[in-house]
Amino acid sequence: MKQKVNVINLGCSKNLVDAELLMRQLERAGYGVEADAAGSTAEIVVLNTCGFIGDAKEESIDAILEQVERKQSGVVKRVFVMGCLSQRYASELKQEIPGVDAWFGKFDWKGILAELGKQYDESSHERHLTTPSHYAYLKISEGCDRTCSYCAIPLMTGRHASREFGEITREAAALAGSGVKELLVVAQDTTCYGIDLYGKNRLAALIDHLAGIPGVEWIRIHYAYPAGFPWELLDVMRARPNVCNYLDIALQHCTDHMLGLMRRGVTGGQTRELVRRVRQEVPGIALRTTLMTGHPGETAADFREMLSFVKEMKFERLGVFPYSHEEGTYCHAHYRDDVPTRTKRARAARVMECQRQLSAAFNERLLGQRVRVLIDRQEGDTYVGRTEFDSPEVDPEVIVPATRPLAIGAFHELTVTSVDDYDIYVA
Repeated sequence: MKQKVNVINLGCSKNLVDAELLMRQLERAGYGVEADAAGSTAEIVVLNTCGFIGDAKEESIDAILEQVERKQSGVVKRVFVMGCLSQRYASELKQEIPGVDAWFGKFDWKGILAELGKQYDESSHERHLTTPSHYAYLKISEGCDRTCSYCAIPLMTGRHASREFGEITREAAALAGSGVKELLVVAQDTTCYGIDLYGKNRLAALIDHLAGIPGVEWIRIHYAYPAGFPWELLDVMRARPNVCNYLDIALQHCTDHMLGLMRRGVTGGQTRELVRRVRQEVPGIALRTTLMTGHPGETAADFREMLSFVKEMKFERLGVFPYSHEEGTYCHAHYRDDVPTRTKRARAARVMECQRQLSAAFNERLLGQRVRVLIDRQEGDTYVGRTEFDSPEVDPEVIVPATRPLAIGAFHELTVTSVDDYDIYVA
């Protein structure tokens, strides 16, 4: 019987790619692997942690304590911790949680294999996909060179480092050859791709090349940055039908005052012009953004303008984070955390209430229309899928009665018969 390893991934899709790379290395070393397995009987547990904001750190620590308790009960023999939280706080955590057998940095897969007495395979870039077989995340770079006031990610991931163009396209072709139909392109900052390696931005060229790979039916771009946006990317989106009319671009705020304090490198006017130009050049695009409430210095007037901005821009998809005062950031060193937690959360809730109404209005425009739906899974007597305007896990879903057989991982043309604030229903 193969010894089993349960790899528990916490945090973002970029972390998920790291976990999938590790899982394949473990398989090549002779282990059976499980992903986030509930009730797992695996003797070894690896937790891939997140250290982005306070809530994420708390979730990671709770997960570690749970596995240490399972070890003390004899269910688990060894507990390893890797990822962002471990990268940043390993020395402190070793003192506070002695039940963990070993701590590793974000990219220290070699260390984990060595701890198990195995050899890391330098030649392998394969992954054990944990997503449904028809879609996969494709990470094109690591790290970030931005100096946003609130962000601790560069402290954990380092400077921006693009992957080589050929390496990415070979991985994408291999994924498509294995049945992956949707590539979700991710990085901490996709819009800086290639500058460090090639002296110029090559994101548009990369997406154009990926769109030409046989079998790739959807390409979705995540985590763009507003400053220095590569406008030629929009030309590719218009020209390539398999590049989704979807863009995830975190804006964080809209006032000159707050964008300056956040060190975002753009003004409120430039932010508005960016949104308008994207919509003009790619008609029908769905924009997902992220905003932050309660950053140090945010006034009631700043927040009122944010609400007006959300109503004006009518983002199809939107998320909000209350500010978290993170050690090592510019904010922590230079600003006082002067907005009460209750106010941060109340402001976030007001933005999401506004967005709920906008999402409902967007969905209502789809009533009676034929939409192309990718079926992700079946849950009881319904299928669950997505349109090109929706990314897995974070965006609305299409609910389809299982009155006729539909293939999981296949595209279907369906008519929207009803909607609610976030989800779409077809007959």
